[in-house]
Amino acid sequence: MTKSKKGSTSSRRSFLKVAAAGAAATVAAPSVVSAQGPISMRWQSTWPSKDIFHEYALDYAKKVNDMTGGDLKIEVLPAGAVVPAFGLLDAVSKGVLDGGHGVLVYHYGKQTALALWGSGPGFAMDANMLLAWHRYGGGKELLEKLYASINANVVSFPYGPMPTQPFGWFKKPVAKVEDVKGLKFRTVGISIDVYSGMGAAVNALPGGEIVAAMDRGLLDAAEFNNATSDRVLGFPDVSKVCMLQSFHQNAEQLEIMFNKDKYNALPDKMKAIIANAVDAASADMSWKAIDRYSKDYVELQTKDNVKFYKTPDAILKRQLEIYDDVAKKKAAENPLFKEIVQSQIEFAKRATQWEQDTVVNRRMAYDHYFGPNAAAKKI
Repeated sequence: MTKSKKGSTSSRRSFLKVAAAGAAATVAAPSVVSAQGPISMRWQSTWPSKDIFHEYALDYAKKVNDMTGGDLKIEVLPAGAVVPAFGLLDAVSKGVLDGGHGVLVYHYGKQTALALWGSGPGFAMDANMLLAWHRYGGGKELLEKLYASINANVVSFPYGPMPTQPFGWFKKPVAKVEDVKGLKFRTVGISIDVYSGMGAAVNALPGGEIVAAMDRGLLDAAEFNNATSDRVLGFPDVSKVCMLQSFHQNAEQLEIMFNKDKYNALPDKMKAIIANAVDAASADMSWKAIDRYSKDYVELQTKDNVKFYKTPDAILKRQLEIYDDVAKKKAAENPLFKEIVQSQIEFAKRATQWEQDTVVNRRMAYDHYFGPNAAAKKI
């Protein structure tokens, strides 16, 4: 009996030692991961530090940094800190940068079809609808195929739907298509071909270089993006006339880009956070844009004495006609361009019919509340 008790006690002690060791290992595991330290990434945007677009890049980085509890730390530098704005794709692909923030149309020189995520009328879709096509209509897979075709070692997340961009900043109001002929004009992407088709002499420049070029007389006119960016970049200092509404970039969005090797090396949980942070940043960007752009739109008029004019319908119609010709030509030259265009058209036909049939035109409500009789004042 005594011997049996001794053996039983010894077995219990052995079990407790093993259990304690297992518990210690479980407790120690997180500290081993923590001991490895956070993952740091160095990014660059294609925007000057004062531009709201660079702010959007910082907003995304903060979301990731916060959501990972600091396990992934993204630092975002402004345009030119490491490479020129138009050099971002190469820098991220080669691992010079771990990631970046910009727009797909800036890669137009690498593969013209990349501009289909932003340049042109979007076949009557707005930017949010084009993002719907990207997520649910096959765009994501086509973009991966497109980047693979140019051996770009990147993972791309289009996000951040932009409102319709102005036709441009001019020295005087543009009344007809002929007024564009001969102007030295800045734009990017397929819009280069559209404005060229209208007779402009086009020069593609990144956002941070436009105002200086206009000031030196290298450009007669230019378009960039929105009231806030245009104001902070100094457009009112070189022009007092802005033509609103255009089809040249009616459905553009921003792009978050990772070096593919760096991205693939991340834990799956971190990849999930990155993807969900894209969605969160996309929504937040669209809300922030409404607030900030509307405030700067007012101040451009009240403080900077800018005059805004609606782009004439004849010019808008001509943009569509020229875009169609450009798209046909590029589709004939580039099978991937054709495949993407056909995919967008198929999605747009269904989505835009639904939108046009169901979404009420809010102009009536705007006129009712804020027009001559201003019902809002009586409420």
